[in-house]
Amino acid sequence: MMLRQWSRRSMSSTLGRRLLQRPAIQRTNAVVGGRATAAAVSTIANDSSWIHHRSSGNDANVHFCNLPTARVFSSAAEEYHPEPRPFKKIMAANRGEIATRILRAGTELGCSTVGIYSHEDRFTQHRYKADQAFQLSSDKSPVAAYLDIPTIVELCVQNGVEAVHPGYGLLSENANFAKSLEDAGVKFVGPTVDNLNTFGDKTSAKELAIKANVPIITGSDSTFSTPSEAKEWIEDPNNPITYPVIVKAAMGGGGRGIRIVPTADDLESMFRLASNEALNAFGDGRCFVEKYVDQPRHIEVQCLGDGTGNVIHLFDRDCSVQRRHQKVIETAPATGLSRETREKIFQDSVRMLSMNKYRNAGTVEFLVDKDGNHYFMEVNPRVQVEHTITEEITGIDIVQSQILIASGKTLPEIGLTQDSISEPTMYAMQCRVTTENPAHDFRPDTGTIDVFRMPAGFGIRLDDGPGFPGAKITPHYDSLLVKITAKARDRKDAAAKLIRALREFRVRGVQTNKSFLLNVLNHRDFLEGEVTTGFIAQNPDLLSPLKEKDRAQKLLQYIGEIDLQREKNKSLKKIFDEEGPEAFAKAVREHKGLLITDTTWRDAHQSLLATRLRTIDMLNIAEPTSVALRNAYSLECWGGATFDVSMRFLNECPWERLMSLREAVPDIPFQMLLRGANAVGYTSYADNVLQVLSTSQRCWNGCLSCI
Repeated sequence: MMLRQWSRRSMSSTLGRRLLQRPAIQRTNAVVGGRATAAAVSTIANDSSWIHHRSSGNDANVHFCNLPTARVFSSAAEEYHPEPRPFKKIMAANRGEIATRILRAGTELGCSTVGIYSHEDRFTQHRYKADQAFQLSSDKSPVAAYLDIPTIVELCVQNGVEAVHPGYGLLSENANFAKSLEDAGVKFVGPTVDNLNTFGDKTSAKELAIKANVPIITGSDSTFSTPSEAKEWIEDPNNPITYPVIVKAAMGGGGRGIRIVPTADDLESMFRLASNEALNAFGDGRCFVEKYVDQPRHIEVQCLGDGTGNVIHLFDRDCSVQRRHQKVIETAPATGLSRETREKIFQDSVRMLSMNKYRNAGTVEFLVDKDGNHYFMEVNPRVQVEHTITEEITGIDIVQSQILIASGKTLPEIGLTQDSISEPTMYAMQCRVTTENPAHDFRPDTGTIDVFRMPAGFGIRLDDGPGFPGAKITPHYDSLLVKITAKARDRKDAAAKLIRALREFRVRGVQTNKSFLLNVLNHRDFLEGEVTTGFIAQNPDLLSPLKEKDRAQKLLQYIGEIDLQREKNKSLKKIFDEEGPEAFAKAVREHKGLLITDTTWRDAHQSLLATRLRTIDMLNIAEPTSVALRNAYSLECWGGATFDVSMRFLNECPWERLMSLREAVPDIPFQMLLRGANAVGYTSYADNVLQVLSTSQRCWNGCLSCI
């Protein structure tokens, strides 16, 4: 019984589903044929940590979604994965879709998985995809909770976590986090501390690029803390740079802390905007200045290194479709590049990372001008949001590769050499569906998701995050709902699949950027392939909203409002049924306005049609009567000549008539005529007949109680 209860609790867990789906597991796994052995039940019953406990030291809540993996499920995982597990237990130190992606990759490699979540994220999906999930400090802000290095490291040490994958954003590029984990004996699934120090600072990355003979954009060698420092450097005649320039944050990435400065008059305001944004996002407001390249393409190369100087590339991606330096739609491989330019970019990327003995996944980003010249921008020392399209065109699981490399494997040991990776023959395209409203300057929307229906079909991949029916979208985090990736033989076919998927996608309750994405995907210039980073700015019509009818949701809302209104205005029939005769009489006395009784079903047809109206005739008008007279005091429909004629001439049962009418009109009181000694007929009945008629259960149920 206890195992059956556990199974229902953990249906959202990949490990739980795998256990339930296995037809038979050896007795050594404490489960046989899907039923718990005595040993398994004993283990569960005696382990109070199963349901919930508080972690000592940091007072963090922990929720166990699966059986204690090390004791009950470990041999099942080993049996399922013939290869040795890279780690016994791995943590995803992130949230949303990337945390879910990491947890799934860990599960597929046979690792027990651990998640972390803030109080605001306690109902999100990534918590329930983990075998264990720990609540972070509720004393910190929603974002600061995920940046709490001491708490996360302590959780790892106390709970036997062997490796931590940081995902992207948050602590993914934080060298202090990587060092703190290493000092605690926990592997950081990412670059080395030296790699992070080199590439986390764009100035030092630029110095390495120069050393590696990689072309760079003319810019400052040092960073500036104030606009006046930047102005002094730009105006120095020894520096070969003129306006327009671009101000970039020294630390971080993701398009934050970047502003274009068209003229000297714009420098102070643009510098302060970039600096403040960088300070809030990365804790460092320093910026450097570069010459602005007009209308370039943004091309990046996905690489993997094993820390020995061995680095491979997984081809390129085109991320030129950007809004305010934030990527919108990414494609792989890039189209319209000459073979010579592409090979130079690959060689420069690999050479630069090899010189730094780069370990794990990293992306080298370039600008390519109209003449095909490429210039180094930066290295993102982490997995990228758009890693999915590279996985689709190469068939290589980048997140799993990261975990295997962190466990000490070299690239050849995991079967990855440059010669073994085939030239892509497919084309992949990804868009990010967010809760942003394009009609209001992409302002993030918040609220409750009422409808969430995701697309599917051949060539479509979904990386889902916080979206599901009933989910609360808060203003605290990134607005990403889901990443949709399409794969096809060419660019236009991939775009067609994305368009179809977006049209299938239904989200109600919050605004999304779906109409904007559809406008981009249907634009002729985009479909032709060669667009620049200025594409969106040059086409303001892309922001025009597409009106969705949302008919079903509006209809449901209308019905709900009607039901709510009816609940507020209880009918007299419902008051009589639920609260009794006294409440009924009180409601009649307190009613404001005129109350009417309709006699169509008795006196009217008695006078006009000699009471020959049949039951079927009444039922034919019952439904409209129920609507038109829903606020009536009563419907007179029984007794008197109606009863007498029904039996004598129509050969119908008056009791069945009454029950049929009540079924057809359930919410209006019925009224009968009871004429003293004549009762319901046209003759005087004996007193004992009247007594039986008025007191019999059948009569009472069939008539008097049907008021």
